Amino acid sequence: MLAKGKPTLSKDLARELFLSPSEVSKSLQRSREAGLLHTDDRAKRVNRPALLELLLHGFKYVFPAQKGGLTRGIPTGTSVEPLSAAFPPSSELPAVWPYAYGTVRGLSLSPLYKGAPQAALLDKDLYSLLALCDAIRDGRARERNLAGSMLKEALSA
Repeated sequence: MLAKGKPTLSKDLARELFLSPSEVSKSLQRSREAGLLHTDDRAKRVNRPALLELLLHGFKYVFPAQKGGLTRGIPTGTSVEPLSAAFPPSSELPAVWPYAYGTVRGLSLSPLYKGAPQAALLDKDLYSLLALCDAIRDGRARERNLAGSMLKEALSA
């Protein structure tokens, strides 16, 4: 994927992210217009400083956390590496993305998009990044700060 620095075709990106090709195309166009993606010839490069600024300062407003009730799903936020190592298990139910084949019961937190749970299960790095983003969307100040530091480190690599 783009995060790994390898050239990726839009159709491959759509397949890996469980999105339609038209959703990927529209997203790439919006990202270019917003200055989050640089394109030259056929190459696409993420504008990492701009992406980090969006994630740290605007993400929770653009993609607010939508919480629900008890459900079965896939853990996210502080219940997933790398954040789970920094926060000891608590008596609170974990945040989970609702997913029929999930194995954890917790409180529902809507994923960024419908196919995110499936895509995350196939790509450990994507899963970690999405969980960090969910900590920014839904976490307390300490969790958001640590998630922001970890995202900064991940995007600098």
